[in-house]
Amino acid sequence: MKKTQIIILSVLTIILLLAATFSDRSMASKSAISKTIKGDGFVVLELFTSEGCSSCPAADELLAKVQREAGNKPVYVLAYHVDYWDRLGWRDVFSSPDYSKRQYQYASKLGAQVYTPQVVVNGKTEFVGSNLAALDFALASGLNGVPESTIRLEGRQNDGKLELSYQATGKSQDDQLLIAVVQKNAVHQIKRGENEGRTLTHAQIVRSLQAFPLGKADEGKVSLFLPKDYNTSGWEIIGLLQGTKTSAIHAAAKAMMIPIDDQIQK
Repeated sequence: MKKTQIIILSVLTIILLLAATFSDRSMASKSAISKTIKGDGFVVLELFTSEGCSSCPAADELLAKVQREAGNKPVYVLAYHVDYWDRLGWRDVFSSPDYSKRQYQYASKLGAQVYTPQVVVNGKTEFVGSNLAALDFALASGLNGVPESTIRLEGRQNDGKLELSYQATGKSQDDQLLIAVVQKNAVHQIKRGENEGRTLTHAQIVRSLQAFPLGKADEGKVSLFLPKDYNTSGWEIIGLLQGTKTSAIHAAAKAMMIPIDDQIQK
């Protein structure tokens, strides 16, 4: 066979292999959602990521795809941008030492290492954020489960503050209420570091995470300050019931926001 023909065949083979790889990734993330159809469970996927990490964009994209395909299913993606990458050439504007602290707390509870991209599922298990097989298993296991607790949230925006009413069932004395203020999307151009020259798309960015102790009552109210750029169309509020001793998440829900016009009428 002529040398030119060999080169052409080699190139075609590489193209076909790449196409198959991308197709497998697409089908795998989609099947992870479509398989989970029978249970009443939920899945909280906490992604620890950074704009300074070259292996993070793949995980960011995968978790964003899962969020889009989840529809109305109880799948909650929370992306925490850690700050320990900031000293390595590029400061992530979404990073916070609080999120790095949360990741280290998980590592201690789960007996795991700290790395990016890392996903923690329902506060119980962890895996590499771009691991499709692990993600598929986590979604199937979580959504086909039977939760013992529930949480319901109703929010009202008032002069830069969020007033939240909650109703919880099945909570334990160990549970606390975590409220995440989440920006749904953002696009950033990276000028330095491992991702220099890339334009990164982010989803489900946690901009604020606050913990509130729960009393004996099954319902109550809490309030917190909102970021200055908060708006109801581009953001959402997610609440978690999480055990302080085990780190297990027992319930999760998005807050139902009362429109400002309705608040004024009342």
